Amino acid sequence: MSLRLHRPWSDSGLADGMAYGPQDCLISQGADLREAGEHAVLMQWSVERQRQHLFLHPYPRRGYAKAPDRSGFPIRPRPAMLLPEEDPSTLALRRMNEVTARVQELGEALDMPTTLWEHLRAAWDRAEKEEDPRMAEIVRQARELMPTLKIWRDKIRRVLRRTRELTPLDRVQEMDRSSMRWLSRQPGRTIAEQAGAGQRILAVVRHENFDTLENRVAHSYLRLVGDVGREWLAEHPKALGSARYLAVQAYVKFCKSLAQEVTQLGVGLAPTDITPNYVLMEDQTYRAIREAWEKLLRREKALDDLWAWQAQTWTDFSVLAIVLALHEMEGAELIAQSPIRFREEAVQGIWFEQERPIAVFWLRRENRVVEVMARPEEPGIMLIKARAHVALRISEVNNTSAFPHRVAVWTPHAFERLDVEAAAHDASHRLAQLRRLSGHHELTRHGLILTPAHYTPQVAKHEVSGTFIHAVALDGAGESLAFGRAAVRDFLKSDIWTLA
Repeated sequence: MSLRLHRPWSDSGLADGMAYGPQDCLISQGADLREAGEHAVLMQWSVERQRQHLFLHPYPRRGYAKAPDRSGFPIRPRPAMLLPEEDPSTLALRRMNEVTARVQELGEALDMPTTLWEHLRAAWDRAEKEEDPRMAEIVRQARELMPTLKIWRDKIRRVLRRTRELTPLDRVQEMDRSSMRWLSRQPGRTIAEQAGAGQRILAVVRHENFDTLENRVAHSYLRLVGDVGREWLAEHPKALGSARYLAVQAYVKFCKSLAQEVTQLGVGLAPTDITPNYVLMEDQTYRAIREAWEKLLRREKALDDLWAWQAQTWTDFSVLAIVLALHEMEGAELIAQSPIRFREEAVQGIWFEQERPIAVFWLRRENRVVEVMARPEEPGIMLIKARAHVALRISEVNNTSAFPHRVAVWTPHAFERLDVEAAAHDASHRLAQLRRLSGHHELTRHGLILTPAHYTPQVAKHEVSGTFIHAVALDGAGESLAFGRAAVRDFLKSDIWTLA
């Protein structure tokens, strides 16, 4: 039987028959993978030869779901829903997009691996200013696809379609069997008599036709750019003068104008499940348009997945925030970094894969080596009991006989804002209880909580029997991001480095 938890540090689980709600972190602990229902494994360990797991469950896509029971959750807004800006679902989507953008900036920074963290820090610094909008697929296409669309407009493919029409006699160039049969049924002894008063007969004519599959795909892409682009622009009303905003705005305007021209040419829209023809596969211009269209179409499915697994993305964001804070510490030197493979699309909310630890720093002033661990394969008894799937592992440089100690890091995510004061209080009592456990050499004295602020940043601190917790509420952009990063730096300046 799985233990369903309100918070990762909770001492007791949800009551039997009680469903998870938007106020809960969707965490559970158990042994049976099948009984857990829809889940991702955050940590796993063995107890008396039985495998135990810490599970994370996704948010339901339709507001409710079974296995485990979840109800009362908001549904991801769609562009056609036209919800007000202050609607809880709209705000939740905005926060998710901001956090996702910060994580995606790691992928861009990986283009320069030797200065990875410097470039990521610069990107996050820009994100602290609300006039600097987030990176997104529509931004990339606005930068890259404009020349392609201009080439397509000038060289749009057309075909000659054969039709039968009443044609003046002096313009008839071709007749087929059907038009000959038509002519034979007309009264008169000569063709001129059969042509009648209008001197027209049914003949084969050829007209230019632009309504081809490849042009329908291009037309559908232009329409989709308008929807996605307007949604992106609406998210960044304070970024009117930024380069990204102006690029997307110009691209949306260009695509709208081009879509009107294509409509006048009689080009229809393509269904989303078309099978690409030779032109869409092999022609360079049409292939680029098709691939861009498919990326924007996949965006909808990707957003559904991100919405369901945004707690995982929040963990990645929190890990990056800690690494950047360590990188900015005075006297800190990055001595090791695991290879990072960034994915084009997130898998269960996780954007990148890395070995563990993700980064190792030598802190000269503190004379400590600190490793940043995320979703550890061998978490250790204290992290298991604390249910913290992120940690700092701290070692003393000149004392190899001393056991390393850990700082527990929780990254709780819920649709409703957590009570930060209560979180710091409860987590500190949990760690203080665990410190009294005997029979192990692990030391976990202090902890850090990073949780979404819902645009109300806050820090709460609580200490019990020498164990203290800093709980930080922050967001992925603007002043809330700046506040949260400063709070993480302050935590790292506190007395967490003593091994005793």
